Amino acid sequence: MSKLEVLTPANSQLIFIDQQPQMAFGVQSIDRQTLKNNVVGLAKAAKIFNVPTTITTVETQSFSGNTFPELLAVFPEDDILERTSMNSWDDQNVRDALAKNAANGRKKIVVSGLWTEVCNTTFALSALHDVPDYEIYMVADASGGTSVDAHKYAMDRMVQAGIIPVTWQQVLLEWQRDWARRETYEAVTTLVKEHSGAYGMGIDYAYTMVHDAEERVKHGKRIGPNPAK
Repeated sequence: MSKLEVLTPANSQLIFIDQQPQMAFGVQSIDRQTLKNNVVGLAKAAKIFNVPTTITTVETQSFSGNTFPELLAVFPEDDILERTSMNSWDDQNVRDALAKNAANGRKKIVVSGLWTEVCNTTFALSALHDVPDYEIYMVADASGGTSVDAHKYAMDRMVQAGIIPVTWQQVLLEWQRDWARRETYEAVTTLVKEHSGAYGMGIDYAYTMVHDAEERVKHGKRIGPNPAK
C-alpha cells in the first residue's frame, strides 16, 4: 500500500484514543467544543462508510472519566478497550483489533486522540516501529494537546517519522470522493450541515435559496417587516 493512495472506506480503519473528559480538560491547543464537534463528526463519517472503529480508554474510573457520550452514541454496539498505559500500542487488545482489520486490507489507520504529545505520538511511533506496513493518518483537528506548542511539535515529530497529518473533513471527503456515489450522498451532506460550520451553512443556503428546497426545520410563520411609525 502506498501513501499516494487516497483514503477509501475499504483501505481504512479508525481509532479513537482517550476521548475522555479529564483528558479534554487539559487541552489548550484547540477550543474544546470544536474538538468534540470534530471528533463526533469523524465518528459519524466512519459510521456512514462502515469503517471499522476502535475505541480505547485509559484509567476511566480512577482519572479520565467516561468516553464522550456523543461519541459512544455513534457506536453503541462497540466494545471499549481499557488500558493502564499512556501508549495504546502497549495493550494487546488494541494491537489485536487493529491487526484484525489490517488483515482485511485496512492498513491505513486514522487516529483521533488526546493528548497529541503523549498518547497519539507514542502510539503512532510504536505502531510504525513494530508494523512498518501500517500507515498512520493523524487527524490534527480531532486531537488536542496541553498547549499549542505541545500539539504543534508533536505533529511535527510525527510527520518527520512518516505519519500523515489530516483533518476530519478531509478524511470524510476522501471517503466520499465522488458526489455521484448516491448511496452515501445524503448522509454525508447531512453530516456536513451538522458538523462542518460554514461549509454546512453554505449547503443549506444553496439548497433553499438556489434550488428552492424546503428548509430543514419547521418553524413559525415569518411575520413582517412592519416598520415602526
